[in-house]
Amino acid sequence: MTTHAVVGTGYWGSNHVRVGAELAEAGVIDELVVCDADRDRAASAADDYGVEYVTDHTDLDTDTAVVATPSPTHREIATDLLASGTDCLVEKPLALTAADAWAIVDAADAADATLGVGHIFRYHPALRELKRRVDRGELGRLKYLSTDRYAFRAPRATAGTLHSLAVHDVDIYGWLLGERPETVYCQLDRHLRPDTDETATVVLEYENATGVVNSSWQVPTFGKRRELVAVGTERAASIDYLADTELALFDATVVEEGGQLRARDEGKTTYEVDGYEPLRMEVESFITAARGDGSFDASGRVGARAVELLSYAEQADERGETVIVGSVGSRRE
Repeated sequence: MTTHAVVGTGYWGSNHVRVGAELAEAGVIDELVVCDADRDRAASAADDYGVEYVTDHTDLDTDTAVVATPSPTHREIATDLLASGTDCLVEKPLALTAADAWAIVDAADAADATLGVGHIFRYHPALRELKRRVDRGELGRLKYLSTDRYAFRAPRATAGTLHSLAVHDVDIYGWLLGERPETVYCQLDRHLRPDTDETATVVLEYENATGVVNSSWQVPTFGKRRELVAVGTERAASIDYLADTELALFDATVVEEGGQLRARDEGKTTYEVDGYEPLRMEVESFITAARGDGSFDASGRVGARAVELLSYAEQADERGETVIVGSVGSRRE
């Protein structure tokens, strides 16, 4: 019998509860349990799906668990669950500091437990299709990546845009390129809360590529915008993350002819890929991996390396200069 728990039933946790209930109905898991320190919220979520609930994560006796609580609580909750033998999928970011992130990884290793991190864009249909095409060499060598993540909202009290938004792209760029950056530059803006960045601009320099991340909760001009541009030596690609199943490829590059440079542009092709819900695929993939039947795309080490790069970004912002990755406290694994 497989028991699965969701710890934390806030906005994103409630989505995990729904997915857990769907997986129970489909027979992927046998039982779903809900946990939230707020008894009323836990009871409400449990009642919605006719499942049991607890208010203390240490009372759980479960095979797998999603940790969808506020980021500052991840280390305590995840290490407790891992030590008890529970395989954990921790929502991104794995933690707010590299030390806490690696402590969770170490706890998983000590317990011989499976640890995954909710880098959900690795399960985005269009992005997975782009990854396949990049790996096949269809874009040539990637040389420039750029992402815009904009919205207009009050900043969160628990984590700013660097950890809430830019973390996605720090992970995505490394996934697409298959390498870590050599240097990081970052500018964080805090106009509304002294301890919470509402805008983050990050520049990641790789061996042969540059990645630029623009993230903000203070841009009211576009509505919600989530867009990726990937430029290779042979082709370019773009994804609107809000359109899950569309990938646009641009057959355009600059070529040399007769000693002169010429822009060659043979147009754009939009591909429609099969659609599915990324969150459900992510959770089901994690449960499968926890059973030993496969691997999970975003391991604990993947999550910890992303948090580590955010730590370098914070250092760059504090110093007002570019920081070399691996210069301080890095665990290159």
